[in-house]
Amino acid sequence: MTVSPSVGVRRAEGTNERSDSDASVIERSWDEPDAFAVLFDRYADDIHRYAARRLGADVADDLMAETFVIAFQRRRRYDLSRAQARPWLYGIVTNLVGEHRRAEARHLRALARVAADVPDEGGGEPMAERVADRVTAESARGALADCIAKLPPRYRDVLLVIAWGDLDYVEAAEALGVPVGTVRSRLHRARRRLRDALGGSDPTALQEFQEEPDHG
Repeated sequence: MTVSPSVGVRRAEGTNERSDSDASVIERSWDEPDAFAVLFDRYADDIHRYAARRLGADVADDLMAETFVIAFQRRRRYDLSRAQARPWLYGIVTNLVGEHRRAEARHLRALARVAADVPDEGGGEPMAERVADRVTAESARGALADCIAKLPPRYRDVLLVIAWGDLDYVEAAEALGVPVGTVRSRLHRARRRLRDALGGSDPTALQEFQEEPDHG
């Protein structure tokens, strides 16, 4: 297993193991450490995207790398009855995000300020309409980002691991180490707080959040 400070683990070379379950890959990595790179190939982009949305692109590389280094170090403790490792990896990266709560709040509030920076381009009715639409969209996203920044961390984690990690309720429960009922309860309370803060608007209408994903 080759670890790089800038990437985390090297990509698997010459592998065609998409048909193997994540659990079987992890079990094989106990004796063949380089096999763990298959998981990096499968999930690194997703983990990086999630980290970037929560903390910004500047730190996403480091969080993605650290996620896979920690996962590799803990691979012998992985529950092999769980065929898919996505929730496990999202749990690790969410815990790492938790170490940067202030940075996350700053990042979300910076997104909220973007709406104030949209230029008035003018130049005719069609252009004016496009600018107006853009301002409306940016304002909606900005207001939503500000509301998310004010959520208690436990609500924010559930909300974003489902919305941005694309996990279903069961996977979110596994990732966060809480019962499924707790996931449902926290998500309900998070959405209610967002609706209240947005003046009764449904945050799902902004297409930033989605109903429970169906992963079959």
